[in-house]
Amino acid sequence: MAAGPDGGHPHAPAGRKRRWSNPLAAVPLGTKLVTCMLVLLVVGTMGVSVAICQMADNYLLQKTDSQLIRQARLGITNATLLNNDDQDKTAGTGPTDYFLQIRDEKMNVIVNELNTSGANGVISMPRLPANGTLGQVALGKPFTTPAVVKVDAKTTPDSEAMQAAQAPWRVVAMNWTLRNKLNGEEIRGVLFIGLSMSDQIETVHALTSFCLVICVIVVILGGVISALLIQSTLAPLKRIEKTAAKIAAGDLSQRVPSLPENTEVGSLAASLNVMLARIEKSFDEQKQTTEKMKQFVSDASHELRTPLAAIHGYAELYRMQRDYPGALERADESIQHIEDSSARMSDLVADLLSLARLDEGRGITTTLPVDLTGVVRDSADDLHALDMDRKITCGSLQVDAGLPDDGDPGHPALGAVSTLTLEEGPLPEIQVVGDPSRLRQVATNIVGNIHRYTPADSPVQIGMGLVQAAIPPDILATLPSTDASLARFMEAVQVSQNSKVGDGYVVMQFVDHGPGASAAARSRLFERFYTADPSRARQKGGTGLGLAIVQSIIKAHHGLICATETPGGGLTFTVVIPQGSPDEAARAAKEAKASEMAKVKVAKARMAKTKEVRGSHMVREDGLPGGGEGKRTGPDEAGAAGGSAEGQVPGV
Repeated sequence: MAAGPDGGHPHAPAGRKRRWSNPLAAVPLGTKLVTCMLVLLVVGTMGVSVAICQMADNYLLQKTDSQLIRQARLGITNATLLNNDDQDKTAGTGPTDYFLQIRDEKMNVIVNELNTSGANGVISMPRLPANGTLGQVALGKPFTTPAVVKVDAKTTPDSEAMQAAQAPWRVVAMNWTLRNKLNGEEIRGVLFIGLSMSDQIETVHALTSFCLVICVIVVILGGVISALLIQSTLAPLKRIEKTAAKIAAGDLSQRVPSLPENTEVGSLAASLNVMLARIEKSFDEQKQTTEKMKQFVSDASHELRTPLAAIHGYAELYRMQRDYPGALERADESIQHIEDSSARMSDLVADLLSLARLDEGRGITTTLPVDLTGVVRDSADDLHALDMDRKITCGSLQVDAGLPDDGDPGHPALGAVSTLTLEEGPLPEIQVVGDPSRLRQVATNIVGNIHRYTPADSPVQIGMGLVQAAIPPDILATLPSTDASLARFMEAVQVSQNSKVGDGYVVMQFVDHGPGASAAARSRLFERFYTADPSRARQKGGTGLGLAIVQSIIKAHHGLICATETPGGGLTFTVVIPQGSPDEAARAAKEAKASEMAKVKVAKARMAKTKEVRGSHMVREDGLPGGGEGKRTGPDEAGAAGGSAEGQVPGV
């Protein structure tokens, strides 16, 4: 079932917004990140604050317990000293005052003193077990007990004093033993000593308040900083979003601003830019292909319409004039025009079929050994046969890389551009791997163009040579047939000369000194049906597909062909194809020879089988009306009857 326009249910209304099953899916990413950061800050600061306050509370409690135990031992040995020490303080000064209660063996209270009076007439004492009982108090272990507050009726204490007086007490009970100096008897009992926890509680409260303030400040600052940081971090994503929206609107030239690729957003931006470049290139290629297809259909229709119109016109002319005197002579002329038009249309259809096969990768075999020198030499001989007065110079091509100031040819000058120069002489012997008939067609078409479009007495130079270039054949085959592509190939040749690495290539040049072509025309020479003549006249002959076929053949060989301007005027066709390894050529030759041998063996086997079938059917029947037994012929009779027996063998 197809999805709706908004990605939801296909039958949902177009204007209805999509409902997400997860409510968080509709929350923007920046809001989620800021919220998560705030939650983490709150949880973190609160956790740290609680841990600090709890640690401080435990520390103060342990300190109070150790202080109580120490004072209790001091009170047992010298209660009077403890009393005198505490009397130096102002009565009712607060929670630092100790409470002391001494009981005898029967838990009866003997002494109940040490500054039990608080400020403003408020008296605070710890709640202890009743007189005469110890209750559940464990000796030697501090415990917390509520306070018992008494207020003097004559005073009105403030809230702060009441709050301090109501604070619980920390008390410890310990055994005491004294010896009576008069009779030497030991007196035993229990001593309760306590200290109010108001100071500890106040300290913890102050620390808690301070931590809360710090938490609020940290959360606010952290939220603001995280919001700014997240906003600045997500800004490139916002730009990517806007770029994607513009691209969705049809502007494929938009690109994401570049960022450092070591970051996630920078890596994403680089990947998106590469993807967008490929998409734009694909769309441009599709557009160009569509335009070329339209132009091709239009040109093909025009080219086919011209001979068809001529055939139709001359046929109609013959029909109209056949009853007039001299119709036979005029008929011969009409038939000749019809034959010429049909021949031109046949050539056009053949070229179209050849191009279609080349586009599909059929009709060409690029794995055969080719004597390229013989192909080029034959094309030069053909041009000489067509134009006897034309001067044709052949030779080998050499790479001129330029010389530095010291004149050392092994080190090309900085910024020097390699060029190809022709050294007059015999053509070098070069073997390549390719399709012999197709490569011959390349040379023939180029030479035919020179013969057709240049003066018959203009000189021509034809050269070939081997070079090494630091560019793979697969990359070379994708380059367009432009001057820039040839310059890039020559740069690869120069790089190969410096680095001593690269693939082997064969370079052929056909240089003429005719009228040449403009830069705009040279860029379109290899288009199908292109002609520099606006009237599309064919006085020179041809179908306008020759160079297009040449380009397709060279591309099938993973090569490059370019048309550049000849110095002084004219056109220079440069053809570059991979040479192929000698092992590959030998293997291709061996495979071709094996294929021919296999064909010969099959033919011989068929001939032997045919002779065997003929010999087995050499039987003569008795033709009398009464019938008779037929007899098998012997070898001599078979030889004599060979003529009639041959007609009896079906299929021979």
